[in-house]
Parts: sequence; structure tokens; C-alpha cells
Amino acid sequence: MSRRIRIAPSLLSADIAQLAEQVEQCTEGGADLLHLDIMDGRFVPNITFGPAFVATVRRLTPLPLDCHLMIVEPERYIQSFVEAGAQWVSVHVETCMHLHRTLEQIRLLGAQAGAVLNPLTPLEFAFEAASAADYILLMSVNPGFGGQRFIPQTLHRIERLRKWLDTQGLSIPIEVDGGIGIDNVSDVVRAGAEIIVSGAAVFDDGAIAKNIARLRTAIG
Repeated sequence: MSRRIRIAPSLLSADIAQLAEQVEQCTEGGADLLHLDIMDGRFVPNITFGPAFVATVRRLTPLPLDCHLMIVEPERYIQSFVEAGAQWVSVHVETCMHLHRTLEQIRLLGAQAGAVLNPLTPLEFAFEAASAADYILLMSVNPGFGGQRFIPQTLHRIERLRKWLDTQGLSIPIEVDGGIGIDNVSDVVRAGAEIIVSGAAVFDDGAIAKNIARLRTAIG
């Protein structure tokens, strides 16, 4: 496969009591970046990590940190996350009244800027955001909790978005987050995804490096 496929273990599924060890296993196991789901209890019904946690992870690994801001008013907190060590920052189109300005803010701070769409958000939002974004993140579950089942219609959304990007001559990658494991990762990649976020499939049994390798094998 000519496209570069990157695997991003989601620390939402990590055992925080063993954070240093598990981040090290991700790093040595060949992960390409680490995905951190930042939840505020308002946009999604859960609360997770803040900038201090990101700064801790930053000290544990040289891997790029991919911070997915599932929060309202993300523009208020972007600088704090970048200063904490986030090199990729994505924001939901559903929370940004001035999306272009917010994506530009991320880029001006020196990070990669991503636009995120929930499962039923029309792809037209991605079409409009693509020229201002470094990547597009499609949610394949409803955001808020780890361990959910992949929504099958996401495959069609990935295909449509990849085809549109290609026709526009845009090579920006599609990231997909939610319910991806050994049984469906090849379908997700075949549809056009290039960045695979995986939580439970990487962390649940503790064999992190082995699970990353299994995902790569399943991709083919």
C-alpha cells in the first residue's frame, strides 16, 4: 500500500496507574503518535485530561501527541495544550463558531490543525474546512467514551471524503477514531483512512507492542 498508514494508540484506554510503562510500550512498539481525548463534561458526557496530563505524557515519549479537543470554546484552551506539548490539535466543527479562525490559531502556534466531524455531521463541513486544515478526523462512534462499537456507515463517509479530497488535489490525511480493531482496521484503511486511532484493541490485554504489530499485519 503506497499511502503511509499511521497508528495512534488512544490513551483513553490506557491504565493510568501504569502510564509511564504503557507509553513506553507504545513508543517501542512502533506507534506513530499518541492520541489524547480531551473531554470537558459539556460537549461530551465525560471528563478526561487537561494540559498537565499532556505535559506529563510529553516527558515520557518523543512521539507526536495528537490532542483531540472534545470541548466547548476550544479556542480558549488551544495555547495551553500546545504549550504542554501537543503537536497535533483537532477541534470539532460542531463547537467552533469561527472554525477557520480556530484552525488558523492552531497553525500559528506551530501545531498541525485538524477538523473533527461527529458521525452524523454532514461531510460538507469537512469539504469547507479542508483547505484550512492539516487533517480531517472522522468519528466512527459518538464521542465521549472508549470501547464503543464502530458505526458501519463511517466506511462510506471515509470513501466519500477521500474521493472528494483526491478530486480537489488535496493530500491531507483522514484520521478515524472509534471502535477500530483487528476485525475492521483493513476495511477502514481500504476506505481511505491514513491515521488509525485505536484504544481498546491496543491496551485491553496489556500486550501493547504485540497489539500494534497485529494491527499493522491486519492492515496488510
